[in-house]
Amino acid sequence: MTTAPLPARLATVVATFRTAPKALKLELLLEHARRVPPLPAALRDDPGRLERVDECQTPFFLATEIDATGRVRLHFDAPEESPTTRGFAGVLWVGLDGATVDEVLSVPADVADALGLARAISPLRLRGMGAILARLQRQVREATRT
Repeated sequence: MTTAPLPARLATVVATFRTAPKALKLELLLEHARRVPPLPAALRDDPGRLERVDECQTPFFLATEIDATGRVRLHFDAPEESPTTRGFAGVLWVGLDGATVDEVLSVPADVADALGLARAISPLRLRGMGAILARLQRQVREATRT
């Protein structure tokens, strides 16, 4: 598990998960699933701007944008019936939406492990979570190349 420093908001979320009793970890994940905002109209109307994360068991799509202030905006689309995947999207949204490019790119690939969910969800789902992070970081890198 990583010991690299995380962006402040993501570090707070990770600490909450890490210190929660095992019985509450899934409830925390479900709470974060409910925090994922709906797609903005521009993305709903132009779904081609969304990229599918094929490694996820459920249909999961994402788009990242860099706003005029250089902050990263995250957009996720996953079925309501996929609370585990939506939960990790919620963790990333709460922890990283509005973060700087450098903060987003500094998040280690094993951040899903840091949440302490290994006993609560399957390794396949954890790999899907890692794939979501990898895909959004790739999009941010591509958007900032000059």
